[in-house]
Amino acid sequence: MKRFSLSISSDSARLKGVKITTKTLLLGLLWLASYATQAQEIIPLYAGPVPNSKASDVQETGAESGVLKGTTKPTLEYFKPATGKASGAAVIIIPGGGYGVVVYQGEGINIAKAMAEKGVAAFVLKYRLPSDAIMPDKKIGPLQDAQQAIKLVRENAAKWGIDASKVGIMGFSAGGHLASTAATHFEKAYVDNTSNTSLRPDFQILIYPVISMQDSLTHGGSRDNLLGKNPSRQDIDLFSNELQVQANTPPTYLTHAADDKLVDVDNSIVFFEKLRRQKVPVEMHIYPKGDHGFIFRHPGWIDPLFAWMKANNWLTK
Repeated sequence: MKRFSLSISSDSARLKGVKITTKTLLLGLLWLASYATQAQEIIPLYAGPVPNSKASDVQETGAESGVLKGTTKPTLEYFKPATGKASGAAVIIIPGGGYGVVVYQGEGINIAKAMAEKGVAAFVLKYRLPSDAIMPDKKIGPLQDAQQAIKLVRENAAKWGIDASKVGIMGFSAGGHLASTAATHFEKAYVDNTSNTSLRPDFQILIYPVISMQDSLTHGGSRDNLLGKNPSRQDIDLFSNELQVQANTPPTYLTHAADDKLVDVDNSIVFFEKLRRQKVPVEMHIYPKGDHGFIFRHPGWIDPLFAWMKANNWLTK
């Protein structure tokens, strides 16, 4: 069968046909698990007390399945670039899960291994899910962890052999909402930042992302978990990241399936248009079929991403 992808950048449009065989599909399903890359270090996100937290009896679960809940002590899991391939680039990977779980293995560890194989220092963020049980203000808890991750990686760039000007962020589904929040809300620090370290990601990679909290676009479960059942208009607008785009929003890569029944593709399309109008470099790849979570079914989805990173010199030593 043939699978067509519509690939759009802010200065070009092209149509591609890709032939997929059964053998290729099976190989693709095994692809992410094939790398021998191992995590080098698990790093506590905060050296001291976790901000915006309160005492609770919540316990983390899901380590066996790779789908986590109940994290109260966020971490970064570091995957070092393959020997001889280090580009100096780093990416903080934020798995999705509707702000209700964290798909840590499938959208975190597996992706980090693929990134490290290409020479990118990869850090999987195990972040706190928004919860009234563990934090006074659940709206900002995940954003605090994302900002702290950027701060931590940038401040330790020399230690890890990273170029501090090549620190990006990557998110899947609701993790894409968190990544795009970090990439559009960086001018206000939600964590202690007396060193004035830049909290702006140098690039953002968004995979079938939730972008908006507006009724017409949002994924209802993600919005309910983050903002509550009856959010204020102010919070809806603040966390609708298409409304927060400015000229200094980082260069962006978007990919989505047009038949996504969980997170409408218009999230990516609207974000693309806002970025383009602000003259932010942006590239978008839309597949007509694949539905939500297509990375688990479509081999080769990551190849255009690596091409984009190479073209922008993030894979250049």
